[in-house]
Amino acid sequence: MEGRVAVVTGGGQGVGRGICHALAEEGAWVVVNDLFADRAQVVVDEITQQGGKAMNAAADITDGDQVERMFAHVHAVWGPTSILINNAGIIPERREKGGRTPRFLEMPVIDWAKIVNLNVYGTMHCCRAALPAMVSQRWGRIVNIISEAGRIGEANMAVYSGAKGAIAAFGKALAREHGSDAITVNSVALGAVSHEGIKDGPLHVDATPENNELLQRLLKLYPIGKGAGRIARPDDVSAAVAFLASERALFITGQTLGVSGGFAMV
Repeated sequence: MEGRVAVVTGGGQGVGRGICHALAEEGAWVVVNDLFADRAQVVVDEITQQGGKAMNAAADITDGDQVERMFAHVHAVWGPTSILINNAGIIPERREKGGRTPRFLEMPVIDWAKIVNLNVYGTMHCCRAALPAMVSQRWGRIVNIISEAGRIGEANMAVYSGAKGAIAAFGKALAREHGSDAITVNSVALGAVSHEGIKDGPLHVDATPENNELLQRLLKLYPIGKGAGRIARPDDVSAAVAFLASERALFITGQTLGVSGGFAMV
């Protein structure tokens, strides 16, 4: 992937940050998109200090005009985008006093829009902006980061499950439409992931089964996690994404790869 331009949405922390580093290590020129410019710049600085090439492209991907301007700027400076990783997404907000996310009937309608706008429309905006250059190059890789909730459904996450399921189906349709352009489109489905953006709880980076009872219980849902004594980390995800974005994955398209430690086996 040497010299290929790769856009990663939500690249400023967590899984997105890990993906940015993995692609840079493979030689890609990484465009770090995030809603917050300062967060994206930290990742850009990390990559450039390690000898890689990266660009800050802060934008709100729920705004189609901002997305078009972002891709136009990248094209003008570095050339056409070859790789798009749709990583940005949000889960439902928890109740004010903590606890689980609300059931569908308890969720305010305004919160539906937040989830759908970022997880669905954000991905669609970016695909629409990236695809013309991929078609003209007759080479492209699109990887959508979804959730196992989108494949098997999850209680208290009905709208989120629906949004992620929609993107899995959307990706399959794009794979059929653009296979003749030598463009692959795949999804990576995640379960719980521990990363630096989580401030407390069982997914905090310092949590272990020994010091966190909630994590100990959570690991029972993840066969490999139980054996490894930990939940997934960004590096576990980024390795799979880098493979799907590479030349080696040419004949993999329209697929959903679960990187969730066995949380869902479908």
